[in-house]
Amino acid sequence: MSNQLEKVKELIALREEARLGGGEKAIQKQHERGKYTARERIAQLLDEGSFEEIDMFVRHRCYNFGQEKKSYLGDGVVTGYGTIDGRLVYVFAQDFTVFGGSLSETMALKICKIMDMAMKMGAPVIGLNDSGGARIQEGINALAGYAEIFQRNILASGVIPQISGILGPCAGGAVYSPALTDFTIMTKGISYMFLTGPKVVKTVTGEDVTQEALGGATVHSQKSGVAHFAAEDGEETLRIIRKLFSYIPQNNLEEPPLVECNDPIDRLEDSLNEIVPDSANHPYDMYEVINAIVDNGEFIEIQREYAKNIIIGFARFNGQAV
Repeated sequence: MSNQLEKVKELIALREEARLGGGEKAIQKQHERGKYTARERIAQLLDEGSFEEIDMFVRHRCYNFGQEKKSYLGDGVVTGYGTIDGRLVYVFAQDFTVFGGSLSETMALKICKIMDMAMKMGAPVIGLNDSGGARIQEGINALAGYAEIFQRNILASGVIPQISGILGPCAGGAVYSPALTDFTIMTKGISYMFLTGPKVVKTVTGEDVTQEALGGATVHSQKSGVAHFAAEDGEETLRIIRKLFSYIPQNNLEEPPLVECNDPIDRLEDSLNEIVPDSANHPYDMYEVINAIVDNGEFIEIQREYAKNIIIGFARFNGQAV
C-alpha cells in the first residue's frame, strides 16, 4: 500500500513540475513582457474547470548539441480538450517559457494528436501560438513535424473549424500553419507573424525593418489581410475567440447553436426608411443598416481594417447565426 502511495505522491510532484513549464524565472519574464503563460491562457479561454490535459509528461528525445541535458515535461506545448459555453473544443497552447515555444519533433506529435482527436470527434481546434519557429537543434526532425501539422490543417479544412490566436512572436514554420486555418486573431504590440525576422532581411537585402513593420498586427489586419482580428491585448484575443466560437458550428455536418431570441419578429425599424438618401451621391452608413436589422444589434465583423469597401461578418436572425 505504501508503495502505491509513493507512486501517487511522485505523480503529484511530476504534475507540479510540469505546470511550471520552463520554471519560475521564465514565467516571470513572460509576465514582464505583458504576456500570460500557456496554462493561464487556456484557463481564460475555456469554461472553468473543464480542461483535461493530454501528454503532460512528454519530453523531447534529441541528443544533438547537448539537448539531452535540458529537457522539460510537456516539451513546450500544453494540449488537451475542454468546453466553451458547454461545447467541446480541442486546444493546444505553445509555452514560450520552454525553449521559446520552439517546435520539436515531440511537440509536433502532441499537436498532431490533438488535431486527429478533434477530427475524430468533429470538434473545433484552437491553437494559441507563441513560438520562435522550428527548434534549430533538431534540424530536419522539427521541420518534418511542421509538415505533419500542415497536412492536418489541410485535411481538417472545411471539416472542422480551426482558429489561431497569435499571442507572441511567431516566425517561420510557426506562421505557415495559422495562415492555413480559418480565423487568425493577432494581439497588438506583442504578436508578430513573419517568415524570417528583421535580422535576416537586413543580411539579405540590406534593408532595415522593424518587427512591427515586417509582421505586426497592424500590417496583417490592414495590408495583407492575413489576420481577421487585431486585439488590444491577450485577454481580448481570447474573448474574441470565445465570441466567434458562438457563431460557428462544431463541424461541417452540424448547425451553429441557436440562441434564445427576444427580438419580436414583427419589429418595425422606421429609421430604415430614412437611411438611404434621395441623392445617389450621398453616402450612408452600412453599419447602421446592419445593426438595425440583426438580433439585438449584435454584429461581429471579420477583417474590419482590410478592404474597407466591403463589410463581412456574423450576426443572428431569430437566434440563428448567419
